[in-house]
This record gives sequence, C-alpha cells and structure tokens, in this order.
Amino acid sequence: MSGPQCCSNPPTLDAGSGAGHVENLAGFNTYVSGSLQSKIAILLVPDVFGYEAPNLRKLADKVAAAGFYVVAPDFFYGEPYDADKPDRPIVEWLKDHGPAKGFEDAKLIVDALKSKGFSSIGAAGFCWGAKVVVELSKVPLIQAAVMLHPSFVTVDDMKSVKVPTAILGAEIDQRSPPELVKQFDEILKANSVDNFTKIFPKCSHGWSVRYDVNDPTAAGCANEAHKDMLEWFTKYLN
Repeated sequence: MSGPQCCSNPPTLDAGSGAGHVENLAGFNTYVSGSLQSKIAILLVPDVFGYEAPNLRKLADKVAAAGFYVVAPDFFYGEPYDADKPDRPIVEWLKDHGPAKGFEDAKLIVDALKSKGFSSIGAAGFCWGAKVVVELSKVPLIQAAVMLHPSFVTVDDMKSVKVPTAILGAEIDQRSPPELVKQFDEILKANSVDNFTKIFPKCSHGWSVRYDVNDPTAAGCANEAHKDMLEWFTKYLN
C-alpha cells in the first residue's frame, strides 16, 4: 500500500501552468506539449497529485523542447489525491484510482497516439505512475520506459518487462529502497533487457517532480534525473 512518502510535499496544483495546452485525448483531459510533426510521443504518467502539478508540466515542456510530442493525461478524472481531505485518506482514494485502472486508461491513450500516426512511443512514470508504465512495458505497448521513484512495482513485475527500461531511484525511499531498485536492475540484466539504473544520493521519494524550484540543490538533482530520462528516450526512440 502507498506510504507517507507518496503523499508528502504535495505541489500547489495549477491548471493554467505550462507552455502547452489541455485537450481531449481518448476522452481524457490531457496536458499536451510539442509538435505533432515529431512522430515520437512520450506519455508522462504522474504521481498521485496528477497532471496539474507545475513541475510535471515544466518537465513535459522540457521534453517537448527536445523534439518529442508529450502528453500527460488526467488519469484521476479531476480528483488527484488531496491530503487536506481527511475523509478521503490515500487508502480510500486508491480504491477508485488504483494503478490497474491507470493501466487500462493508459492503453486508450497509447491507442489514440498510434491513431495520430506516432510510430514510436515512450512512457515515464513517477511514483504511482511507474506501476502503470511497468504494465505497459510487459505487453509491450511502448518502445522504451523510464521509472522514477517507483511505487507498487514488484520483483515479479520486472521479470516480465520487455522494453529498454531506465530506473531512477532515491537513496531515501521507503517505497523502492536502493536494495529493491538494485534487484530490479539485476533482473533486467539477467533477462538481457537493456537497462540503466541510478540511485540519487541524498534524494527522497518524489524528488524528480516534487522539488522546490528555489532550492538549487533539489532543482539540480531533479534536472539531472530529467537529463537521464531524456537521454534514455533519445537513445531508444526513433
């Protein structure tokens, strides 16, 4: 079950943030950034705070600037997790917004991207979103995957991954501690799946999207993770 780290340091959501725009994709309100001319799409699957998180949208814009068409759908149907609602604790919230439902919804997004002519699709998942991405990687419906501070992902999940996968973990992470991330790495290597694994020292779960932009150290760590993610997609998507 999701722990306290998944819900800590919540962002201030802003529906108007980002240089892109929101449109309907496969029935989902979706933040979109980049050109349809790209033919290479990146699906960003958020943490429990959803697609209106400014840092997530900033990352979408950064990925789009590198030449990709980026989509970040509202997988939570207008109800991201809200720690200020004591009558709706994370355990109850997950009953309506579990990763299994997210995977089913993500398949619709991938189908919609393919119908737009995208020949290559990558997906990055943050916390909750990593579980959705690992499921996409098993089928596989995508060509490359990145998981950042994953939650819910298991050793058994990793045994079924079929696409090149990068795992970016935090040194301080109760959901996916370094020891577990190293197990993931060993499984991918044993199965001859191209992979890249990195543990970010002194970083905590959620650091890649839930960071203080005014904190140079935190922003620097997040930017390093973003760079690794971009390099992975650039290497495997064409």
